[in-house]
Amino acid sequence: MKTSVLKFAFIMLIAFASCSTDNNDEGTTDNLTASQITELNGIALSGDWVITYFFDTDKEETSNFNGYTFTFNADGTLVASNGTTDVNGTWSITDSNSSDDDSNKDSDVDFNILFTSPNNFEDLSDDWDIVSFTSTRIELIDVSGGNGGTDKLVFEIN
Repeated sequence: MKTSVLKFAFIMLIAFASCSTDNNDEGTTDNLTASQITELNGIALSGDWVITYFFDTDKEETSNFNGYTFTFNADGTLVASNGTTDVNGTWSITDSNSSDDDSNKDSDVDFNILFTSPNNFEDLSDDWDIVSFTSTRIELIDVSGGNGGTDKLVFEIN
């Protein structure tokens, strides 16, 4: 019995130790370092993006953005274009911790998107939490404070 308890405790210790400290309870990466924020900013600026997945509160709405490419510009503007129509917005990456101290683990990094119209694009407007990013994919979520629903937005390089 004593051996079983020790084995269980050892397994739990290993499982706990293997969990990433970079993620919060929703699986987001809220404590990016300053260099990671700079990297993500550069990735967003690196080309044209498409939405490969958008889940809004209670249903998948990716098709609302079929045919649109999204360009994140260095001046903070965001342009969605389908070849005939341009939809203009803004974007930024912000860190609630104004310190550049990379050791601070209490920061909250947001990928902010703002469109004022049309309605489908207004749904993208939020201060998104960053789940993950690579040079070809940016995955974001937002947990609604009101209804507790989780929205998910995924951009992939075009």
